[in-house]
Amino acid sequence: MSALAMDGATSGKALIASRSAALAAEVDRAFDALLTVPADPRSRLYEAMRHAAIGGGKRLRPLVVQAASDLFNISRESALRVGLAVECIHVYSLIHDDLPAMDDDDLRRGKPTIHKAFDEATAILAGDCLHDLAFQLLADEETHPDPFVRVELVKALAIASGPAGMAGGQMMDLEAERASFDLATVTRLQQLKTGALIAFCVDAAAIMARIPAEGRTSLHGYARDIGLAFQIADDLLDVEGDAAAAGKALGKDEAAGKETFVSLLGVERAREQAQLLVQQAKAHLHAHGARADLLRAIADYIVERDR
Repeated sequence: MSALAMDGATSGKALIASRSAALAAEVDRAFDALLTVPADPRSRLYEAMRHAAIGGGKRLRPLVVQAASDLFNISRESALRVGLAVECIHVYSLIHDDLPAMDDDDLRRGKPTIHKAFDEATAILAGDCLHDLAFQLLADEETHPDPFVRVELVKALAIASGPAGMAGGQMMDLEAERASFDLATVTRLQQLKTGALIAFCVDAAAIMARIPAEGRTSLHGYARDIGLAFQIADDLLDVEGDAAAAGKALGKDEAAGKETFVSLLGVERAREQAQLLVQQAKAHLHAHGARADLLRAIADYIVERDR
C-alpha cells in the first residue's frame, strides 16, 4: 500500500471513530429520553425496549444517514431523528430474529437477548413497539417541516422494512434452512434482508433534500454495493470472527446448513468480492467531492470491522 493510500485509510478510520462515537452517544441519549419508564404496569415493556435499544451495536445505519445527509447540508437534528427511526426498525428486527421461533439466540450485542432477559411475550411486544416508534418519529414535524417529505420517508421505510425489503429477506433466510440456494438467490436474499434498510439510509437524505428520483442513481449504486459488502463481511466474520468481539454466537449459518457468500465462493473469493464492491461503492461518489468522505470511510470500515 502506498503512503498516500495508508494516509487515506488512517484518516478514514479516524473520521469513523470520531463521528461514530459521538453519534452513538447521541442515539443513546435520544432513546433514553424517548423510552422513559412509566410508573404503571407498562414499565416492564419499557425496560425491555431500553435493554435492546440503549448501548452496544455499531449504530451503522444512523451513521450512514448522517453521512448521506452531509452531501446535502441536512440538519443534524433531522438526520438524527431519521437515523433513530431506522435504528428502531433494526433493533425490533433483532429482537424478533432472536426469538426461539426464528434464530433462537441467547446473546445479542454482548447482552442476553430480550426473551432471555425478560420473556418471549415481552420480547414480541418490545419489538412491535420499536417498529411503531420508527414511524412515529418520521411522521413528526420535528423530523422535517414538509409534510410531503415526511410521507415519502414513511413510505420508503415501510417498503424497506416490509415483504419487499427486510422482512421478505428474513422469510427467504428461514427458507434457506430447508432449501439449497444458488448465488443469485443468496444475493437477492441479502439485498432484501440487509441491503434494503441500508439503501433507505442513503435515500432518506435525498428525500429530505428533495432530490428527484432520477438524481439518486449514484447513491442507489453506492447503497447497493455497501449492502452486499456488509453481508459478505458478516459471512466472513461468521466463519473467522471472534464471538466475544462480535457479541453474539458465530457459526450458526454453517450449522443450519444455509448457503452463504462464503460457502458458495470460498473465503478468498468472498473477501475479494467484498473489496471490489467497496471500490465500486466509492466510485459512485466521485461527483460529491470531500462531502462524501464519511461515506467513503464507511465503505472501507464495512469490510475491516471485527463485529
